[in-house]
Amino acid sequence: MAEKSFKYVILGGGVAAGYAAREFANQGVKPGELAIISKEAVAPYERPALSKAYLFPTGTARLPGFHTCVGSGGERLLPEWYTEKGIELLLNTEIVKADVPSKMLVSAAGETIKYEILIIATGSTVLRLTDFGVEGADAKNIFYLREIDDADKLVEAIKAKPNGKAVIVGGGYIGLELSAALKINNIEVTMVYPEPWCMPRLFTAGIAAFYEVYYSNKGINIIKGTVATGFTSDSNGEVKEVKLKDGRVLEADIVVVGVGGRPLTALFKGQVDEEKGGIKTDGFFKTSISDVYAVGDVATFPMKIYNEIRRVEHVDHARKSAEQAVKAIMSTVTVEEYDYLPYFYSRAFDLSWQFYGDNVGETVLFGNDDPKAEKPKFGTYWIKDGKILGAFLEGGSPDENKAIAKVARVQPSVESLELLSKEGIAFACKI
Repeated sequence: MAEKSFKYVILGGGVAAGYAAREFANQGVKPGELAIISKEAVAPYERPALSKAYLFPTGTARLPGFHTCVGSGGERLLPEWYTEKGIELLLNTEIVKADVPSKMLVSAAGETIKYEILIIATGSTVLRLTDFGVEGADAKNIFYLREIDDADKLVEAIKAKPNGKAVIVGGGYIGLELSAALKINNIEVTMVYPEPWCMPRLFTAGIAAFYEVYYSNKGINIIKGTVATGFTSDSNGEVKEVKLKDGRVLEADIVVVGVGGRPLTALFKGQVDEEKGGIKTDGFFKTSISDVYAVGDVATFPMKIYNEIRRVEHVDHARKSAEQAVKAIMSTVTVEEYDYLPYFYSRAFDLSWQFYGDNVGETVLFGNDDPKAEKPKFGTYWIKDGKILGAFLEGGSPDENKAIAKVARVQPSVESLELLSKEGIAFACKI
């Protein structure tokens, strides 16, 4: 089979790849030096759109509208942009073998791709119920959401099952965002998750209570403290029922599963150092092998602000880590070590929240968290050793969101939690 050779190769065609490509162009990469290898059929795009506007019945997002880098207010990189820059997009290309010592990748079609410098941007894959041997989990109309093909299949099912019934398995990001999107499509929605409240990795019980009541008021049924243990199908092989561990059986025309993901690192097992489930890197995203970098979901990196090694699964880090790695590879000036402040956000219905920092320590809830309020605005601070380490805000203005980011970065001292609760967002705005 044919062999191709490039100075720089980005393995993966997600968000990180698009932002890395833009930075390579900014740094003066020459035509023919850079290739992006993606098993998807389209140029890099802003993945968060898939669980939001892609599923909306009106104001629907479609490509080319959300190619990178529009998600952060940047230029939209259409396929033609890559052609103009002389960047080769190797789409529909799945890599099945990586030989790091030989600096070589092999595709499923048997093609060999050689590189001088590699950026691993393979991202994550979803955990599937079939992986855990759940009975009937291979039925039709059981969906997972990771790539645009997944979203297209879900859109078709929504159209095919007007006023149908959906069961959402999982109470995290995907569960909350897709429950809202399906409800907007006039689908009857039930959420099922084992934890005592939604988004337990980030939300406190107090924060979660607001969203659970808000969702219930929208007509979404929430079942907590149990899991899906099996599915039944009709004669067409389409899912019909969801069996729960507590004995209940739910009717379902559509099932969407969002129970987490895992980083795609298997190609590099034993070839680069790993830590905490990811590929270990330094503050420039260089791995244990000098010409190999890892960015986004797969990278375990030094989080300077907390003096810890962490792995972060979020679009903001995917964008920033990609840019950092390319600067480290290409820049002729000194590049500062990555200094990331954790940032998460979500939008659903008329709600919009942001979180910055670390959710450890005592918590203080502030503001108007009445789910029936016309414009609820509330938040939480996390305080440890007398300092604010994290801040969450629902319904904040752009200036208020900047203020909570600054608080999480500066980590101001707090003398009275009671006073902090009374001051609320005003405390952050005066820092």
